[in-house]
This record gives sequence, C-alpha cells and structure tokens, in this order.
Amino acid sequence: MAPKKRKTTETANPDAARPSQRVTRSSTRNTGNSTGGEAAPPVQPVKPPTKKAKASKEKEERKPSQTSETEPLAEVKTIIVEACKQCHSFKVRALKVKDDLEKAVPGIVVEVNPERPRKGCFEIRDGSGKIFISLLDMPRPFKKMKDLDMDQVISDIIEKIK
Repeated sequence: MAPKKRKTTETANPDAARPSQRVTRSSTRNTGNSTGGEAAPPVQPVKPPTKKAKASKEKEERKPSQTSETEPLAEVKTIIVEACKQCHSFKVRALKVKDDLEKAVPGIVVEVNPERPRKGCFEIRDGSGKIFISLLDMPRPFKKMKDLDMDQVISDIIEKIK
C-alpha cells in the first residue's frame, strides 16, 4: 500500500505566505544567508556546574564569618576522618565515627574527607594534626581496619579530646 500524500500548504491554508527558500539552522548561522537578515550570534550552551565547582562553593559557605572584637571566640574542636573511597567499609566506619563523636562531644565538628583521600588509608586526626589512629597503604581485604573495635576507638578519641 502506498503512503498517503500530504496536503500542501496551498490547499490547507491558501492565505499562508510561503518563504521563497527553506530556512534551516545551519543556514541561519552563515553570514551570507539568503533571508536578508543578519545572522544571530551563536548561542553558548550552559554547562551544569562540575563537582569541583560545587565543592569549592561548599567550602566557601563553610568558612566562618569574621567576628567583631567584642564577641568571644568559641574554641571549636575539629576532627578530620580520612577514609579511602576504594571500598564501602571505609565509608561505613567513617560515618560511624562522625555520628558517635558528634553525639558524645557537643560543639565538635567532624569532617569526612575534606580533601581527596589517599589510597587504602583510614586515619582520624584533629585539626592541628594530632593523629588518633592511622592505618596507611592497607592492601585488600583491609584486615587491619576490619579487625578494629570501632566503639573502643571512638571512646579513646573522646577521652583524649576531653
């Protein structure tokens, strides 16, 4: 069966004006297009922000605002947990440390991986660089980390902080 022929614009709408030439996207980009008008400047697509841009915006938002001299400066204790992203077990332990420390010590700030973590690394340290626990360059299956009693590690950190 042959396809049906389409109605032309002349029969469908005789009052409609037809352009003398076909206008396509590529023809509108050319400067010498036959429509008589000037070519529109090319439109630059808007790219979504990258992860790096989002992270830098978050860091800017997290920076403490400058305080006046009359306000007393509260000493905020910062703990940094560096956990490799190679295995899910690092993330589980890092989040457990973060949750438990924030519950046990009021006013503490716990950051998980503020910078890119090292491979096979699980380290807990304070903002000044004092290391509470450090397991570096662990090969799979990360036996040293999995053998840790996380509740005991967290209680030891709490004692050292207070």
